[in-house]
Amino acid sequence: MCGIAGFQSKDFTKEDLVKMTRSLQHRGPDAHGTYFRDESGAGLGHQRLSIIDPSEQSHQPFTSADQRYKMVYNGEVYNYQNLRGRMPNVKWTSKGDTEVILESFAQSGVESLNELEGMFAFAIYDLKENRLTLARDRIGIKPLYYYWDGENFAFGSEIKSIKTIIPELEINFSSISSFLHLGCISNHNTIYKHVYQLPAGSYGELINGTWTITKYWDLHQKIKANTESDISLVKNKLKELLFASVEKHLISDVPLGVFLSGGVDSSLISAIAAKLKTDKIDTFSIGFKESKFNESQYAKSVANSIGSRHHELIVSEQDALDKIESVMSNFDQPFSDSSALPTYLVSQLAREHVKVALSGDGGDELFMGYGSSVWAKRMSNPIVWKSRYILSNLLKLTGNNRNLRAANVLACGSQENVCNHIFSQEQYLFSDKEITELMRDQPSSEYPDYGRMKFPRVFSPIERQSLFDLDTYLKDDLLVKVDMSSMLNSLEVRVPLLDHKLVEYSMNIDESLKINGNGVQKYVLKELLYDYIPKSNLNPNKWGFSIPLSVWLKRDLSYLISNYLSQDVVEAFAVVKTSAVKDLLKRFNNGQTFLYNRIWSLIILHKWLSENSN
Repeated sequence: MCGIAGFQSKDFTKEDLVKMTRSLQHRGPDAHGTYFRDESGAGLGHQRLSIIDPSEQSHQPFTSADQRYKMVYNGEVYNYQNLRGRMPNVKWTSKGDTEVILESFAQSGVESLNELEGMFAFAIYDLKENRLTLARDRIGIKPLYYYWDGENFAFGSEIKSIKTIIPELEINFSSISSFLHLGCISNHNTIYKHVYQLPAGSYGELINGTWTITKYWDLHQKIKANTESDISLVKNKLKELLFASVEKHLISDVPLGVFLSGGVDSSLISAIAAKLKTDKIDTFSIGFKESKFNESQYAKSVANSIGSRHHELIVSEQDALDKIESVMSNFDQPFSDSSALPTYLVSQLAREHVKVALSGDGGDELFMGYGSSVWAKRMSNPIVWKSRYILSNLLKLTGNNRNLRAANVLACGSQENVCNHIFSQEQYLFSDKEITELMRDQPSSEYPDYGRMKFPRVFSPIERQSLFDLDTYLKDDLLVKVDMSSMLNSLEVRVPLLDHKLVEYSMNIDESLKINGNGVQKYVLKELLYDYIPKSNLNPNKWGFSIPLSVWLKRDLSYLISNYLSQDVVEAFAVVKTSAVKDLLKRFNNGQTFLYNRIWSLIILHKWLSENSN
């Protein structure tokens, strides 16, 4: 795991390249290197976190055996030994995966991407053709941002590296509505004009002043005409794929552990890792002193079941409050997922003992574990859909917070936007209608219409909601959160549930095995887990790594409301209407506590604008 940066432009210098690279030192403090070619204006920079082959032989930028290509790379390719064996004529100079990726590319070009298994983002410069190629893994586990204005091109693992050489980036105000709706900026855009994220499963090529992006893998195209509904067959296949994935993800030349929250996904990964390792695995968990958010007893129970060497940190309110502002400020653009704080804290704990950690991310998206799946099923009922506004108005009359939330979900404007609407309301964020009323300028964000997408089989509303979660929430929120929070601690986090073979298979498991007839979510995954850990040891109502934000905004963090949602601040930036913010705060203070995430997103937005406006 590392940080990469670079450019191709005559306007940038070798000193610029060094600045870009060093801005990513937290991602790779073990070594750094640069390559600069003055005549073409090409530069590649690398900060290394040494995991596979920690020796100097795997330092980057790396040069191919034929001297034609230079590469910088972030990630891990787990089948590198197998790929290495397919190239018997190469005279290897290292024992790592970096050289294998580069030599595969030297032999097969971009076709080699189809052979790589793992998480990666890399840049390869072809000295012969003056061609720069950027590539990103299928799922989008590792980030890769780029700047392109038609003349100058720059890239980096984080936007901050681009800002070191282009400090006067112009804010893209049209992306703010996406942030307020989803809690993150989606659809490959960023908060800046001319800065984008390379789409997952894609590669881009810059040659002769032309930049093109090509998709080499598309999850939508992996959806088959028929599903597998035999639970015995599915359990056996899942077991095979999970064991194969976890085994690959355990490859490391440095100490490795597992994040363990006590829920289904992390418990399953931990249990399999414990089966595969000959020595004890290290597991890591945190909890909060507030009992509702402290799930450490479940993690400890699972750890006892699998015999891991367990480490836990019980965080006081003050510990968390002291860090929350600085952690959220480290994100390069507005990002309102407050679970970044506990993810940062568990990463900090893990880094004291290991350099790599496995995480259970992906299980909820693949096996319908979110409340959004339940709502997708409800909203697909023709009676509910036709009477949704009547039901919404009736629920509003009760004044009950839970009913008010349900009323907001029901108030969906159209079938075209049902997936993003359900998601936004499940996340306590602004609906499209609320954003129109909130923003001074007409919002311009557009979201894919999952209702009209065509697939080889009839895709149910719940499956479409799950696909939205994979395409948007996972890529633009969860994976960004894990990458940024862990890399701030120079910790590599791997996600075995997102092995692309496992993802492809899960898309064709019958819906009835994900949510069974009794409404049990992640049903088949739980049935597999119970083969290793007693049901009584698991957390029945997992909160995950979350914080009591609604309580904090009423008390210790109320100063953030004063600092960033005052009339002066809101009017100074003129993005949202002062009257709408006042009304929102009034409702929150009068007991509608479910509005806390809307308020938090507005705080994050104005805090970011205060710190980043030119």
